[in-house]
Amino acid sequence: MSNIIIKKLTEVPLKQRQQFFQNHWGNTKMVISSGTYNLDALPGFVLLKDNKIVALITYVNQRFEVEIISLDSVIENQGYGTQLINYLERYVKNQGAKIITLVTTNDNLTALKFYQKRGYRIVAIFPDAVDRARQTKPEIPLKSDAGIPIHDELKLVKTLI
Repeated sequence: MSNIIIKKLTEVPLKQRQQFFQNHWGNTKMVISSGTYNLDALPGFVLLKDNKIVALITYVNQRFEVEIISLDSVIENQGYGTQLINYLERYVKNQGAKIITLVTTNDNLTALKFYQKRGYRIVAIFPDAVDRARQTKPEIPLKSDAGIPIHDELKLVKTLI
């Protein structure tokens, strides 16, 4: 039987976190319309299976509003991302948060489906946001693996009841 636990990101060794971000994002820097973030310096949670990171979520907390900065799962469709987002929602709600926001790119159909199935709503589109982000992080790809040009960000919001 495998052992699955959720820990605060800071409870995982820095080197292990940095390797995870390197594998998923190319480095620890995230550039989105709300700012530039050092992922391994953000609060977050990891889902560990047999002591290996299988999912990781980072966020910023602005009292009543929490913004998810990254959510990654090593293996999709296993429920790891869902477990983490549910955990985060409960955690920040207990801390007084009223809404959770996030941005994703126009090509990320998997994320759009994932979040909308969990009650997140598209509330804004930021045309050319990714084009601007490339000025700071040029390694952001021009197209997705599916060949969709990556230009825009979509903002999604969920109200915590």
